Amino acid sequence: MTNPLQFDDRVAVITGAGGGLGKEYALLLASRGACIVVNDTGGSVAGDGSDGGAADAVAEEIRKAGGQAVPDTHSVTTPEGGKAIVDTAIRAWGRVDIVINNAGIVRDAPFEDMTADLLEPLLDVHLRGAFHVTRPAWKVMREQRHGRVVNTCSAAGILGAERMSNYGAGKTGLIGLTRVLAAEGADHDIKVNAVAPIAYTRMLAHSVDGADFQDDASAQAVLDDLVGQYLRKLDPALVAPVVAFLAHQDCPVSGEIYTVGAGHVARFFIGRTTGFYSPALSIEDVRDHLGEIRDETGYTVPAGPADEMSQLFATIT
Repeated sequence: MTNPLQFDDRVAVITGAGGGLGKEYALLLASRGACIVVNDTGGSVAGDGSDGGAADAVAEEIRKAGGQAVPDTHSVTTPEGGKAIVDTAIRAWGRVDIVINNAGIVRDAPFEDMTADLLEPLLDVHLRGAFHVTRPAWKVMREQRHGRVVNTCSAAGILGAERMSNYGAGKTGLIGLTRVLAAEGADHDIKVNAVAPIAYTRMLAHSVDGADFQDDASAQAVLDDLVGQYLRKLDPALVAPVVAFLAHQDCPVSGEIYTVGAGHVARFFIGRTTGFYSPALSIEDVRDHLGEIRDETGYTVPAGPADEMSQLFATIT
């Protein structure tokens, strides 16, 4: 291994780090020299209950391996909790360089059965939680003129998945937050990116278990085969290298989305087709030229709203 990437003297706050993906992020960064705030309330996959032992155990594992870590059990769901998590890093090491917003819960249901009681907790943890933790860390990063933020989105929102309207909405909201913070952080060496992990964690296991095919033996057999042959290969540890790279000071990109699973990594991006133009656009024009509007040939990837506006003006002038 040439030129290994180290995190010496860097302080990372990782939410949901008591198990699964967050634990793997914490262990990898700690092994490369980072000081870790292991944040986890120890709740269930649906967000119920709490157990401080989860964060304690991971922090102790890091310390036994020779690394530096402190546990934190504050909830990301309130501004006070987010500030307290960041304050844990400041008290321990006087700075915060990395925030990895990984905490998450699931409460799947068909949309006709989706209620505010199922929606709001998901938004509290995924979307508002990332906001509550990142905002106090952002002030520190601006003063340092350096920082890295990695948010967690999902193909469930980007591509759509049944029974996950609450989860998908929260996760895709994080894409907007990622893009805006990347723009605002550009002049302060604060880079903000997102990952869409594919890993066999308790959250994925929960969703798989919720796919009940007991009345369809053939469908259940397909699901069992899928779990046995493929899902078990989705080791959370194989997501951690991508997250670590995006959190490293040498990371050159910002505002981007990476999908990663089983050792494979690729980029999701937001493209814009060439489209169709008429200065007297009508409903019928949209109907008659829908194929041209949707044609992906010659698509572009605007860097931001100003770039898209420039493309629009170039088309209409």
